[in-house]
Amino acid sequence: MHDELIAQAQAWLTEDPDPETRTELARLIDAQDHTELAARFSGTLQFGTAGLRGELGAGPMRMNSSVVIRAAAGLAAYLKKQGPPQREAGAGLVVIGYDARHKSHDFARDTAAVMTGAGLRAAVLPRPLPTPVLAFAIRHLGAVAGVEVTASHNPPRDNGYKVYLGDGSQIVPPADTDIAAEIAAVPSLATVRRPTEGWDTLDDSVLDAYLARTDAVLAKDSPRTARTVYTAMHGVGKDVLLAAFARAGFPAPALVTEQADPDPDFPTVAFPNPEEPGAMDLAFAKARATTPAPDLIIANDPDADRCAVAVQDGTDWRMLRGDEVGALLAAHLVRRGATGTFAESIVSSSLLGRIAEKAGLPHVETLTGFKWIARAEGLRYGYEEALGYCVDPDGVRDKDGITAALLITELASQLKEEGRTLLDLLDDLAVEHGLHATDQLSVRVEDLSLITAAMRRLREQPPTQLAGLPITRTDDLTQGTDTLPPTDGLRYTLDGARVIVRPSGTEPKLKCYLEVVVPVPTHADLPRARAQATDLLESIKRDLSAAAGI
Repeated sequence: MHDELIAQAQAWLTEDPDPETRTELARLIDAQDHTELAARFSGTLQFGTAGLRGELGAGPMRMNSSVVIRAAAGLAAYLKKQGPPQREAGAGLVVIGYDARHKSHDFARDTAAVMTGAGLRAAVLPRPLPTPVLAFAIRHLGAVAGVEVTASHNPPRDNGYKVYLGDGSQIVPPADTDIAAEIAAVPSLATVRRPTEGWDTLDDSVLDAYLARTDAVLAKDSPRTARTVYTAMHGVGKDVLLAAFARAGFPAPALVTEQADPDPDFPTVAFPNPEEPGAMDLAFAKARATTPAPDLIIANDPDADRCAVAVQDGTDWRMLRGDEVGALLAAHLVRRGATGTFAESIVSSSLLGRIAEKAGLPHVETLTGFKWIARAEGLRYGYEEALGYCVDPDGVRDKDGITAALLITELASQLKEEGRTLLDLLDDLAVEHGLHATDQLSVRVEDLSLITAAMRRLREQPPTQLAGLPITRTDDLTQGTDTLPPTDGLRYTLDGARVIVRPSGTEPKLKCYLEVVVPVPTHADLPRARAQATDLLESIKRDLSAAAGI
């Protein structure tokens, strides 16, 4: 067994084009570190609808140049089998973007070399830029596909590889399995042509076009007075967001300087995700110290496709939930007279459906992920509770933390002119549609089998009630529904509540999404309704945790 493992590692070593991972792997082989080698050679990183994502390092279970080259070769083979592109201006063009993580530029260059060697045209964005700029560039340039090298808000040791097709949306089945089959068919790296030149490095004209497109996000002559504090969370959002805010005429955001510039080690946060505990502490401190007091805090995640919002609530600041921001943006667009479909993932708040119904607009629920939301027919606005918002689908067919920041700041400005705040509008929505309170039970694991065991336990011993509320319907989403393709998840419908349980598609987490709806007759009833909702959510969490054994 150990001899076979060493032989596997040595075969990988002979092909590895990266001196760093070659040195790392050679050290493991010399040390006969069978435990670590087994972890790296126990299989291969699976290419799926999230592309690739994993820890950096040597071996097929890690993110490295060898894995990226194979992925690029498989994607190139897939694209060539699709026939001629629809738009000749971008014939055979693949656009490649990257963030500022460790190895991101290297992986972008590897991808460009493989595409060029395969006879396709490759163009790389000029420097680390937000993921939505890449999503925009695909359609703007008429490309057949795009690749973004990013691990979004994962820990610093990770990187990833996100694939888009020519419609500017992330891949969905069956494209993912077809590309995976082409990757598996690559016999060795020696068969993959990788010239050292021949691709284009784009200039700033693509970024300029993206910024020009942001004009369409805001209403003409709308107020632009709201003051913001901004953190890029050590990512690539700062320069683009500042340029967009300046173009729109908003006051320049006050920066959280410790997190303003790209740093792949993310030194000030445990996880570079605004949702994680402690990640926003520096932004809160900046807001408290800023004079005049800001109206809101804006945070992007490291690749700036997500947008977090915090507001002053009483004497201190608090994060708004993604569902709260999702509802605020929807209400703002309705007030502006938007038409078209409002879409959300099934784990997001049902409040969006209430808002759309009252406005007479189509409403669609999809599986989690913007690869699904972006494909809603007639999409005008889409969001998911994990801080992702698509406010300009004609410009970016994906979540976009820059344009979402513009739109929420426009809304804050409009409310400010009326002597009101985002919290006042949330109160109005609660009275109009009922208080839709959401929460999440999220469990991060080292051993993925714990997630499998929890899902199996819930299926074999399903709960009949949560927080004293009877479960009136259970949907095992692996079977699919009339409107949803199959996915690994469970949905429980209760009287006045809803719970969805699913494994995360991008992190080693089991995620449970909770929502309770409490009627609110008048504004005076809001404190009572909030207390009732909080108690219900806590009780559901406890009972669900016990039922799942987590």
